[in-house]
Amino acid sequence: MKIGNIDLGERPLFLAPMEDVTDIGFRHLCKRYGAAMVYTEFVSAEALVRSIKSTVSKLTIDDAERPVGIQIYGRDVPQMVEAAQIVEAEAHPDVIDLNFGCPVKKVAGKGAGAGMLQNIPLLLEITREVVKAVKVPVTVKTRLGWNKEQLIITTLAEQLQDCGIQALTIHGRTRSQMYTGDADWTLIGEVKQNPRIHIPIIGNGDITTPEQARQAFERYGVDAVMIGRATFGRPWVFKEITEYLRQKSEGAEERGGERTETPALSISDKLDILIEQLHINIERINAIKGGDMRENEYRGILHTRRHLAATPIFKGIPDFRQTRIAMLRANTLEELLPILEHCRQRLKESELS
Repeated sequence: MKIGNIDLGERPLFLAPMEDVTDIGFRHLCKRYGAAMVYTEFVSAEALVRSIKSTVSKLTIDDAERPVGIQIYGRDVPQMVEAAQIVEAEAHPDVIDLNFGCPVKKVAGKGAGAGMLQNIPLLLEITREVVKAVKVPVTVKTRLGWNKEQLIITTLAEQLQDCGIQALTIHGRTRSQMYTGDADWTLIGEVKQNPRIHIPIIGNGDITTPEQARQAFERYGVDAVMIGRATFGRPWVFKEITEYLRQKSEGAEERGGERTETPALSISDKLDILIEQLHINIERINAIKGGDMRENEYRGILHTRRHLAATPIFKGIPDFRQTRIAMLRANTLEELLPILEHCRQRLKESELS
């Protein structure tokens, strides 16, 4: 699969752009464990044009995470064009992605993100003008429509392709669904099977297991799969899915052939990854904010809590509830690290029992 001249290999897996999640440290971990493409947190075009420091800081990328996309959102044509030009000039991403899919009220309620699905002429104008304004490939991420009465994606996909985008990511829900219910991949498949569509189609929504990813590729024919919430506390999910797909493709089990995957990660390995993520977050906040290192340590722990809360590795620990509460209440490394090491010991005991 290619986006422009970027060769992403066969059946690539992408890390979805997620606010307060896909910071540079997390992107590095996901890249290390097999993400073919990663995306920054989304960037407000208005804030970027106004040079808001916290927004500008999201443009920081480095070569180790390439290919990397930067996603912008907004509802004003000149601002979106200027923001795209700033992104291209300052960050030099491999891709600029336009967010027409964010469903949260503070974005969609103001007409940006998925709110653009209620103003298709403006959505298309923004897309055309951004494509004309930059040299890097422009892609779009959107949803099936505003609600179940307005499932417009099959028509919209052709219109966006005509605007010059070089790939389209479709989340299999409407804006009205937010993140509830099940993602509907049937319309994603219809877009991909449309003979008039020649750009890559990337499917997104509810991919949590290797089996689901395989189905997305084989049943719906998508060119790539984008994974979002399933990466919380689980950046190694890309490795697990990639190796499963490779094994099935090679027929290693059926033929008894030699397997090519690297050794599976142990539970202890996975805990080490989460601890590394914790240290990365603290170091990153120290570098950005400076000043009170104790406060920055606390902020780094807060930033990691969603991953500690979501990770599946602690499911093997009996009667984990009180330990989990203590883990999520810990405010310093001095408090948190012994709890995590206690979890490691409990996991080893569970494996032996």
